[in-house]
Order: sequence, then C-alpha cells, then structure tokens
Amino acid sequence: MNDYIPFHTPNLVWDSSIAIYLFLLGISSGAVQLGIAYKRTHKLAEPSANWIVRSAAILGPSTVIIGLLLLIFHLARPWTFWKLMFNYQLNSVMSMGVILFQVYMALIFIWIAVLFKKQLEALIEKFAPPLRFIMQGIRFAERIITPVEVLLFIFAAVLGAYTGFLLSALISYPMLNNPVLPALFLASGTSSGIAATFLIILLAGKLRGDSEEVHYIHKFEVPIMVTELGLIVCFFVGLYFGGGQKTLALQNALSGFWGVVFWIGVMLIGILIPLFANMMAKDSLKYNRTFIIWVSVFDLIGVLCLRYFILYAGQLTVA
Repeated sequence: MNDYIPFHTPNLVWDSSIAIYLFLLGISSGAVQLGIAYKRTHKLAEPSANWIVRSAAILGPSTVIIGLLLLIFHLARPWTFWKLMFNYQLNSVMSMGVILFQVYMALIFIWIAVLFKKQLEALIEKFAPPLRFIMQGIRFAERIITPVEVLLFIFAAVLGAYTGFLLSALISYPMLNNPVLPALFLASGTSSGIAATFLIILLAGKLRGDSEEVHYIHKFEVPIMVTELGLIVCFFVGLYFGGGQKTLALQNALSGFWGVVFWIGVMLIGILIPLFANMMAKDSLKYNRTFIIWVSVFDLIGVLCLRYFILYAGQLTVA
C-alpha cells in the first residue's frame, strides 16, 4: 500500500471537506463546553463582557455553520440538502447527526440571545420595533437558562463524540470501525476548542497572558493532551491486537505519507511540543502571550492533522 497517491487513494469515500468539517465541529464542541464551564464556575456580573464566554458565542455557531456549508456543497446535489433536515431515519448516523445539529443550534442561539439580551433589545428598539415580541421569548428563556446551559453542555460533548461515531459507522474500514474513535475525537476537539479560545481572547480580546481567564484555561490543557495521547495509544493498541485486516490497516496507516503526517503533524507538532512546552516552561514564559499563541497554533495544526490522518489513512484498508 506504499504506492498510493496520498489524497487519491483507492476506495476513497470521504475527502478533505469532511476532514475540515470534523475539525470545525470539534472546535465548536470544545469552545462551548469551556465557555459554559467558565460562566457557571464564576459569578460574572456581565457574562457577555467576558472573553471566554464571548469566544464560545462566536466559535460555537460559526464553526458549525461553516462546517455544514462545506458538507452541503460536498453533496452531489447540494440543492436537495433541505430534505435531510426534515426526513429523519433513526437507524442512520447521518440522520441522527441532523437531529443533533438542530437541537444544538437551537440551544446555542437561545443561550446567546439570553447572554446578549441588552444588546439585542437596543438593536430591536433602534432598527426593528415591530420585533419587540422576540424579547418576551428571551425573557422566558432567561428564567430557564440553567437547564438550557446544562443541556447545551451535554449536547456540545455529544457533538464532539459524534464526529468519531460518524467515521466509526463505516464498518467496511477496519481502522475507522473502532470504539475508541468517539472518545479520541471528543478529547482532541476539546483541545482544539481551548486553542481557538486562546487565540480569540488574546488576539481579539487583547487579554494579558497572565489574566485570570488564561490561568483558568491552562488548568485543562495538560490533562486533556495527556488524555488525547492515552486514547491514541489505545486506538493503535486495539488495531495491533485486532489481528487480520486491523493489523494491516495499522501498518498501512503508519507507513508512507500518512505515517509522516501522524508522527510529525499529530504527535510532534500537535501533542509533544505543546505538552512539553506547558509542562517544562517557567511561569514567566507559560503566561507570555506570544508563547500561548504559538502553542495554540501548534495544537490546532495537530488536531487538523489528526482529522486528516484518521480520515485518509483509515480509508486505505478495506475489510
């Protein structure tokens, strides 16, 4: 299998659009979980003014919308996508995903509407007074915001895991049909959400590297990266001891072009460099804005490489 063309392998069903789609959903999942966790553990006088919460409000819906647009235009007949939105088949992973997206997006827009109630009310009063009735719905949502946030947190976690379930449903590919995949994608998605949040709070929010928000996020970085590393080991150990086509899938994946992507892109750039940088750096460096930005960029590159590696290398070997 070493003579394949990297992006045009035999038996290829899903391509780069799907890899980017999975990457974007992971960012949404991780950023929203982080934003809700921060809001609920801190008594914020004005949550909409906090940059971790703002990052969740920005990244949560925008990455999903971009990802879904990529998926729509990836269809053979993009103009028929609306049929997928209303024709549910509970035995289909894709259809279950559609239901998940619809509930997730409804919850996140309710959450954002409550967060930015004052700003929305001012805009409606200024530009669209006939829409004042919307504020009644937002005030009602404000009274039930606690269960909304709990549900949104759960659905964000399910979204992160769903990206792995989507691939593991391809039972004809031994490497992808792996029970560890959902947990691995949830962990790596959370990692990418943290990295993307760092970039927004430091570049757009212009927070200091030693701000309270940065200290809070740093508590999760190393544990999540260690978890991700452990799940990668479990993923490959399962393939190695699976025998037959699973072992062949492992050999094919870790050789040639995609083997290089894994060892350099995923392991070195995405995990080992950020992990050791966070563990070994002194506080003066660890809370330096430039240092955090570079570590976050490396983390995002690693997670994107992981999505590409799993997707393409996973389709090299057929059962």
